[in-house]
Amino acid sequence: MPLAPGLSVKVSPINGRGCFATSFFPKGRKIAEYAGERITTREAERRARRRRVLRICAIDRRWSLDGSRGGNGTHYINHSCQPNSYMRITSGHILFMALRDILPGEEITLDYETTLHSDKKKCRCKAATCRGTINKI
Repeated sequence: MPLAPGLSVKVSPINGRGCFATSFFPKGRKIAEYAGERITTREAERRARRRRVLRICAIDRRWSLDGSRGGNGTHYINHSCQPNSYMRITSGHILFMALRDILPGEEITLDYETTLHSDKKKCRCKAATCRGTINKI
């Protein structure tokens, strides 16, 4: 699947590869929709146990999307304790929205808050307000 419009994937100073804006995203506007294979929560948990790098995002208690299969680059959005985007889940769709104006060249970041990772997974965002872990504990 091609990249979502207005985004590129390149090396990230936070972790591995990241998702970067190639166009301006005004505060409150949609950046992109998360894409991937639709799987059950049970399958998401099974895959999480077998993978070191997770690209799985929950839609609700029953369904998740695995961005590593059929993703559009949004699965490279890295965690930050001081993010510039947030997720909105609407009618089974996961949307990334701009928390503030995002300029071309900026890495798109999201506060993961809760993930299938261990609560001890270290955060590398380097934000002044970094809490030290990806999950809010």
